[in-house]
Amino acid sequence: MSGRKELEGMEHVLRPLVVIGGTVALTLAVGWLVDRVLHGADRRHPETPLWGLLRNCQVPLQVVLASGALQASYDWSGLETGKEVLIKNLLALVTVGSLVWLAVRIATAIAETSLARFAATTRDPARVRRFRTQLTMVRRVVTFVLATIAAAIAILILFPDLRTLGASMLASAGVIGIVAGVAAQSMLGNLFAGLQIAFGSSVKIGDTVVVDGEWGTVEEISLAFLTVRIWDDRRLTMPVSYFNSKPYENWSRGGPQVTCTVYLHLDHATPVQALRERLREVLEDRDDWDRRSWSLVVTGTTPTTIEVRAAMSAANTDDWWTLQCGVREELLTWIQREHPYALPRVATAPAAVAPRVPRPAGPPEIPGTAEPLPQDGAG
Repeated sequence: MSGRKELEGMEHVLRPLVVIGGTVALTLAVGWLVDRVLHGADRRHPETPLWGLLRNCQVPLQVVLASGALQASYDWSGLETGKEVLIKNLLALVTVGSLVWLAVRIATAIAETSLARFAATTRDPARVRRFRTQLTMVRRVVTFVLATIAAAIAILILFPDLRTLGASMLASAGVIGIVAGVAAQSMLGNLFAGLQIAFGSSVKIGDTVVVDGEWGTVEEISLAFLTVRIWDDRRLTMPVSYFNSKPYENWSRGGPQVTCTVYLHLDHATPVQALRERLREVLEDRDDWDRRSWSLVVTGTTPTTIEVRAAMSAANTDDWWTLQCGVREELLTWIQREHPYALPRVATAPAAVAPRVPRPAGPPEIPGTAEPLPQDGAG
């Protein structure tokens, strides 16, 4: 009898260990095998990054297989803790969460592959940025929907009594939808504004914009916010609804080419033609000028100075900034060295006094006044 009891005791210990350990080992082996298959496919097809990106799904796949297998084999394990229902519910929650994790990883791999293929076949960078923005927004929407569904399933698993309550809630879904819409008006407004921006192409990831007086590049577009990386590496985060309700400058709309201007205030004696020739020489020696157009004209005048505008084209906003600063420095250096008299001057001497003009003689007085006109020959 004692030997039988010892065997039963060992079975109660070894059986759960064998079932649980075997299940975990089997899932790890399946995950490793899938990773090896994807690695081989990635080496055979280097033209597409899909198989390499799908290798990132190994961990969530193993978690899905492990949690699902443990849940299915729990009754066979013979493990008696008195909390079987709680353990099964926790395993079900892990399975649901890992399924969402796996789906997000797969969607990300498909989106990155689609973007890489589109970028390889499209020479227009604006279309590539537009497609990237749309893919990012769709991926975020899919992630949000999957997370919402997973949260609802988790609540139903943890609280089974809510299943009967859910049927009665469907009858009043219209009223709940109205209340939720009013309560989340701002959030829903940003959500629809984000979708409108993604598919309306008013602004895309990588566009150069001027927002609220700040110049920068659109770095990220989410469901609710848009992040602009300013030229000094600061980040300006704004609600996406801002771009549908207020004006802003998009320098990348219609193409990345821009025209930069340099304004100089000089003396009236400035040799404008020589300055124009100097601008042409400076531009021909610079790589950040795209050779499309350039000009130098006098755009204004004051009693003491003239305003000269130098305009030149650049291929993108990065070249725009360096070209503008470089041309300004070259022209000022040339004027100081070759024509210093052309620099504006401020008069510091006292102003000259105007000469006194003698008062002209008045007309003769009319007879009958206090002093009569002198007669001819009168002494």
